[in-house]
Amino acid sequence: MRRIGVACSLLLLLLSACVPRSSARDAAHGSGFDCCKSDILLLLDSSGSISYYEFSHMLHFLSDLFHPFQVGRGHVRVALVQVDTEPQVEFDFDAHSSQNTLQDALLRTPQLRGDTKTETALLLAQKLLRQQAGQEAPPRVLLWLTDGVEPGNVEGPIAALREDGVTVLAVCTGHSNLQVFSRAVTPPIEQHLYFVDPDYMDIITKDLREAITALICGECLHVRDVTSHSAVLHWRPVLIEGSGWYELQYGEMEWSFIPQRKLILSSDDTRTVLTDLEPDTHYSVLLTAHTPHTPHTPHSKSLSTSFTTLPDVLGPTTVLVSDSAPDRLRVSWAPVRSGRVEWYHVEFGPIPSGDVRTVMLPASQNSVLLTHLQPDTHYLITISALHSSGHHGAISIKACTQEVLAAIHDLHLTPIGFNSVKVDWKTPEQAVGLQGYWVKWETAERYPSSSSSSSSSRYLPAQSLSTILTHLTPTTRVCVAPVYRTARGEGQCCTTHTYTAAS
Repeated sequence: MRRIGVACSLLLLLLSACVPRSSARDAAHGSGFDCCKSDILLLLDSSGSISYYEFSHMLHFLSDLFHPFQVGRGHVRVALVQVDTEPQVEFDFDAHSSQNTLQDALLRTPQLRGDTKTETALLLAQKLLRQQAGQEAPPRVLLWLTDGVEPGNVEGPIAALREDGVTVLAVCTGHSNLQVFSRAVTPPIEQHLYFVDPDYMDIITKDLREAITALICGECLHVRDVTSHSAVLHWRPVLIEGSGWYELQYGEMEWSFIPQRKLILSSDDTRTVLTDLEPDTHYSVLLTAHTPHTPHTPHSKSLSTSFTTLPDVLGPTTVLVSDSAPDRLRVSWAPVRSGRVEWYHVEFGPIPSGDVRTVMLPASQNSVLLTHLQPDTHYLITISALHSSGHHGAISIKACTQEVLAAIHDLHLTPIGFNSVKVDWKTPEQAVGLQGYWVKWETAERYPSSSSSSSSSRYLPAQSLSTILTHLTPTTRVCVAPVYRTARGEGQCCTTHTYTAAS
């Protein structure tokens, strides 16, 4: 029996400042909890003697408590019975087969706020927990959450449950009869009975979860996240932290197990990652927990499992884009794996949306020219290496076609008086992306003996198709070029023949 009372409130406040309320959610799914199998019935006091505040804390406590377990048939099944004037089944054992639906159902449980008819609720629990004739039942657990106010005559129904093989645990959030609850729970009482303030229920989450896992979880070594070159091992704690060590041996298994590698792990480890594995290879793993029994005779216990790594599906690792133009892109890739790849599948389409096209190429080819593309458009290109096994390795890149840099035409210079000209030009209507024009003119010195010259320029917006230049020499070269987003287009040049006032 664990009691956490008001006298410890200052200590609990300090602890709660250091331990997040959702600490139970930090337990990684798969950290030994995949070996758990049970039917757990939650007997939840939903009567009016419990405030909304306390009831909310109870629901969040249950949510955290069961968060690490794998839920569903063959794993941990959870049912909920609410204690009220007329007790009711909130959900049965087959209602939830995933953590998401269980968590949602727990946190949305409404409080009924009637009378505390615990005896009637226990009779309802008996029906749900009754072992089917001729069937092997998983470990069955009843977890009773109550404020302890007027529990009623519960000894008879609870005794019947325990005689049927159901383990009874209890959490009490109020000042209640210790003797009643001590007789109700299944021994050992110190592990199966908890008295706690509603504000600090998270303090007992770890201890209660460990008590439950000791009842429902077998000792197993579980393999998860297997790839072609790695695997993650999880196991339930076999050792007490700070006592003993784990020895992990693993190796390829053909006709017999020959351990090739060995790891020494601390007593508080419950997972490890195996790396540098060979693809498509069967491995055997042996985990031995060593506990120093005496100086000369250490005690040990072993768990074993095996797994097969995935085939090594290799695809291109490097992609090069060349010969970029407004309507085409050449894509090349390396390395070429003609001995292990049957086909290359090239898929490409404009971003963010548009028609997606594909090209199938033999394994010996490592480049393709993609044509009939849209100008100035980003494309997502994916090259997949298709293996005979049906697997594929792929790589994707983004590439952009060039703009259409339409040239100007019909450049005209028209004199409009002494040393001035009007410059006119035209641009094709399909000049998409036009930003503006650069007008540049270069004037020679007036004196024949001088070979020097000076130049000037101005930038005009895209809607401009003419400009006037003044203060020109008799011979001035004028050039106009279109400006696009990424580059200048092809321009035109003409030479003026103007007259100054002196001439």
